[in-house]
Amino acid sequence: QVQLVESGGGMVQAGGSLRLSCAASGRPLDKYTMGWFRQAPGKEREFVAAINWSSGGSYYADSVQGRFTISRDNAKNTVYLQMNSLKPEDTAVYSCAAGYLKTPRTMSVARVNDYWGQGTQVTVSS
Repeated sequence: QVQLVESGGGMVQAGGSLRLSCAASGRPLDKYTMGWFRQAPGKEREFVAAINWSSGGSYYADSVQGRFTISRDNAKNTVYLQMNSLKPEDTAVYSCAAGYLKTPRTMSVARVNDYWGQGTQVTVSS
């Protein structure tokens, strides 16, 4: 089992920044890809970004490319999502996920991942 706990959500004005954290525990992550997904009210969950724990390779949704950066801290077993130039349409519940033997690209199209966090709300006001 892998336990994932997100933090760092909140309310920010358009153009502002937030950094989300996802602390992982339970198993070594060297065979996992870690990702962020989001779901806005009335919409389907969508992929945001992913990073392979071992290689550090990453992949982003077009909608966040150039604004968001995913990173990981091996010593802290934590994945981060730095979100800059936030827009009202970024408002959603953001969830962290772990995919066993996935790559960042395959995670971007996968509907199922092995483990999920509880989610953290991000609200961007105009």
